Amino acid sequence: MINLHTKHFTQSALYALVASCTIVTMVFMAYFLAEPAISHGQADTATFYVRQSITDESSFLVNPSNITMTGPINGVTGGQATGTTQFVVQSNNSAGYYVEIDFFDNGTSEAMLGDETASESLRNYSGATSTPSFGYTASTAAQFAYTVTSTTSSDTGPLFLNNTTICGAGAVQSANTCWMTPSTTPIVIVDRDSAATTGATSTITFNVTVPSGATPVPQAETYTATATLSLFVK
Repeated sequence: MINLHTKHFTQSALYALVASCTIVTMVFMAYFLAEPAISHGQADTATFYVRQSITDESSFLVNPSNITMTGPINGVTGGQATGTTQFVVQSNNSAGYYVEIDFFDNGTSEAMLGDETASESLRNYSGATSTPSFGYTASTAAQFAYTVTSTTSSDTGPLFLNNTTICGAGAVQSANTCWMTPSTTPIVIVDRDSAATTGATSTITFNVTVPSGATPVPQAETYTATATLSLFVK
């Protein structure tokens, strides 16, 4: 009877030991399976960037149009005529842009020539040289001059701004005030220090004045001058 109980106890102990070993083994296996996610910390980092270049795009959104001056002028008794053209610059350059004007070198000292005889009797404006005159200066000769304004006054080139006394100084924009002589040398007429993504408008006004009894008397024909605008980014 004692042997039977001893045998039973021994078997139970053996089963318990096997069960315990099995449980411990399963626990260890579960731990080692989960351990990489539990115990492994961050080992390294890698940083990178994504870069995209946006190119400058600056152009005349609206080009200047050809001009026919308002009304004919009597060659002997004289008169005055004006004409305007507008242009619009669009630019995404944050530093801005500038626009120059120059007149075609036709081989003479005058920008306007007679279409039929190449007459030079409409002279370049004599009231200004390197800086526009404040107000229009009359002459005994027929004259051709121009001035510039902008919708945003600070866009207008510094030569065409004034301090209420002289042009080329100050920051005042006045219509029909700073008159310049045409030149084959480029002159800055617009100077902007920021982008104009929706477009910025400027206006060039031209003036032909023929005094009564001009010297020389302009011949009866149509006169033409050709100008070029050039756009530069800063």
